[in-house]
Amino acid sequence: MRHEATNESPGPRWRKSSYSGGAGGNCVEVTSGTDQRLIRDSKQPEAGVLEFSAREWTAFLASARRENL
Repeated sequence: MRHEATNESPGPRWRKSSYSGGAGGNCVEVTSGTDQRLIRDSKQPEAGVLEFSAREWTAFLASARRENL
């Protein structure tokens, strides 16, 4: 499911991936709600977001860690 991204307050608090480095590089950003995780591209936050359930996101992270991605 896609949603339009906004930076208006009081919106979600986005966290940038630790892989983007400390120099403000572009990467993936994530925010979480009660049972959802929203993901967006920090280069184009206005392009929208992808929504995953907490369970789907946890499964994705576990798979990425197993595969050493």
